[in-house]
Amino acid sequence: MEDLTKPAENRAPSHEYVFRSLRARLMHGVAAPGEAMTIRGVAAEFGVSMTPAREAVRRLVAEGALTPSPSGRVTAPVLSNDRIEELAALRAMLEPELAARALPRAHGALIDRMAEINRQIGAVLSDGDAVGYVRLNLEFHRNLYLRAQAPAMLALAETVWLQLGPSMRQLYDRARRGVVTESHAKILSALRVGDEPGLRVAVRSDVTSGLRMLLT
Repeated sequence: MEDLTKPAENRAPSHEYVFRSLRARLMHGVAAPGEAMTIRGVAAEFGVSMTPAREAVRRLVAEGALTPSPSGRVTAPVLSNDRIEELAALRAMLEPELAARALPRAHGALIDRMAEINRQIGAVLSDGDAVGYVRLNLEFHRNLYLRAQAPAMLALAETVWLQLGPSMRQLYDRARRGVVTESHAKILSALRVGDEPGLRVAVRSDVTSGLRMLLT
């Protein structure tokens, strides 16, 4: 629930607060594929009226993060193989370019921070923490892409992450943790030596190989 102890001028509007909270929940895989919610339920959970709950849900439907149904419920998306392949192709186009643009500003402190996040990813995967895995995996990539100074491109990438979030939690299987962290290690190695072609290859491989695991 929103922190009502803050002065009114420092609080986000109710619909914005609900939108951001639900968006993070979906992007980080807290909601499972096919999980349903109602506007009434959202309003009750966040302690707001129906109007801001409806506006937040409407915006998430527009971003492809929720799927509406004739019953009035909305659900976290259940992705077909074709949709997964399409979103993987978008990641493969956007993220190597973001990484390459970030490379000139990828200083040692940033690389050390990303290495620490990668260590944490290994830990949460060992613990079977699916949501922690998705959150940290996105944090690993976002820390780098913020250095690209390409906000429109990053916004597009985040929209793709948002649609994939509920499905991404399926990738946390303990048997795959070595694949995830080793792929990130290749990204870190390319950053350390300033290898742009190698960085592009490593990022493209990382963002597509994981998604291929989702194909049935």
